[in-house]
Amino acid sequence: MLEFGLDTFGDVTTGPDGQVLEQAQVIRDVIAEGVLADRLGIDFFGVGEHHREDFAISAPEIVLAAMAGQTSRIRLGSAVTVLSSDDPIRVYQRFATLDAASNGRAEVILGRGSFTESFPLFGFALDQYEVLFEEKLDLFTKLLPQAPVTWAGTTRPPLRDQRVFPTVEQAPLKAWIGVGGSPESVVRAARYGLPLMLAIIGGDPRRFAPYADLYREACDKLGQTLRPIGVHSPGYVAATDDAAREELWPDYRVMRDRIGAERGWPPMTRAEFDREADHGSLYVGSPETVARKIAATVKALGVQRFQMKYSAGALSHARLMRSIELYATEVMPLVRKMLG
Repeated sequence: MLEFGLDTFGDVTTGPDGQVLEQAQVIRDVIAEGVLADRLGIDFFGVGEHHREDFAISAPEIVLAAMAGQTSRIRLGSAVTVLSSDDPIRVYQRFATLDAASNGRAEVILGRGSFTESFPLFGFALDQYEVLFEEKLDLFTKLLPQAPVTWAGTTRPPLRDQRVFPTVEQAPLKAWIGVGGSPESVVRAARYGLPLMLAIIGGDPRRFAPYADLYREACDKLGQTLRPIGVHSPGYVAATDDAAREELWPDYRVMRDRIGAERGWPPMTRAEFDREADHGSLYVGSPETVARKIAATVKALGVQRFQMKYSAGALSHARLMRSIELYATEVMPLVRKMLG
């Protein structure tokens, strides 16, 4: 059965007076958004890790733990945890603790992240980008069976018959690998026997179908049990298509241009925005429009979970709450109906 999720990076938003909110208030608002998602029956809530001024959340596990105390059924995870600049043992321990606090609802999505601020912040060299992720992922997967671990690499001291605590009641801890679109990363997920989360943030989602097929083929060839495949994409739901686009466009453009300026991208035009909404990976519009687009992506890629990144720049908390409500009460039932 298809699962539905929501993701946020804790984008710093504006209040009713149009002023930028403190990051502390944004974090409290994100917790409220997660609580609403649980009440409305959404399956998963993901919180990203960033270390910059425009995103408020740098410690997803703490935010998720606060949600755990106010929710009862929704699964709680990261989107993503930047494993390359963290310690895999501490990541495991934090999510195992979250799993205990939430009665078994924790998930971790491991990835490289789309920003590099964490590397200098925690003293890691960018020229070790590949080896850091490969070695740390290798160690993390060794922890999942909850047996004594012996491991050696170049990025941290070795372990010999070392136990890691706390243990997870219903092992293994659920862990995904987040992938931005490289075949090597897809095969790596299959090699480690972990579910695959495809981050599709631009262009026609159908172009990722070969990656989904590659993952299935690699699992088969490697003798791995086929795990779920998910999609993470940006979106926003309002009463009508016109309302959704007009509400989202100003804040989406500012966010996109701010990040784009750091990466040498030209400013986003309204025509480009509309193309992404019409034919790309931006799921914006009325409930019926968004549902139709999600259903098409699920069919084309054969995925088991869709996660909508519902926050976008300074888009207000009130609008985000309304979008979450429409996603849960109208989009999700429509998608299920369309998929039969």
